[in-house]
Amino acid sequence: MNESSIRITNNQQLRSYIAETLSQFESLDPQQFPLAQRVLTRAGRPCGLYFCLQGPRAVRLTAIWETEGNTILFYGANGQRLQRTLLLEPPALESYLSCAA
Repeated sequence: MNESSIRITNNQQLRSYIAETLSQFESLDPQQFPLAQRVLTRAGRPCGLYFCLQGPRAVRLTAIWETEGNTILFYGANGQRLQRTLLLEPPALESYLSCAA
């Protein structure tokens, strides 16, 4: 499993980074496949975001931004964790939610 760190300054950079990283796992073009997201909650409060990139042949790649630890966990099509990225300066989850609405 790869481990890295990155400085993200806004929501668009976060989304682009996740789409590009997921696409690299299966050699996909990130511009050709949509990236869906969903808010994750714990005890009724937002605690992260779930991202899903659906590719050809039922390939589904996922990532979870866990905001408490400022970590993105990337999973391959078989569900195996492939990469962990620490966000050095992540955007606020609240600003992401207001931007996505």
